[in-house]
Amino acid sequence: MITKTAINALTWAPTAARILLGLVFFVFGLDGFLHFVPQPTTPPPAGAMALGFALVKSGYLFQLIKGTEVVVGALLLCNRLVPLALALIAPVIVNIVAFHAFLAPEGLSIALGVLVLEVYLAWHYRAVYRPMLAVRA
Repeated sequence: MITKTAINALTWAPTAARILLGLVFFVFGLDGFLHFVPQPTTPPPAGAMALGFALVKSGYLFQLIKGTEVVVGALLLCNRLVPLALALIAPVIVNIVAFHAFLAPEGLSIALGVLVLEVYLAWHYRAVYRPMLAVRA
């Protein structure tokens, strides 16, 4: 039997997940441009540092990723175009998880938390994605 508390939790859970994911990407996306989050005192592993330098040295890729994070974070926070925002940020999340799984494992738990929020919200909006995933258009 489902209690009234459980039903209330089901109604606000997508909103909470959307706001949390929006805050994560809005704040860390802005940090890529404004640098207001304190940096860790220990240097990252060599592979992680090499990838970070490569993204910055490309001249556009780091800015593109961080700009996408800011836009997606703002869309999620404003509750506008949420399915599109989730589709735009999915490749970034895959790379965040891969980065922490292979290059900087100390942040893997947070990366997996972001992945769980993304998958939960994608599942919540699954009806919107159904036509896009049709085998024959």
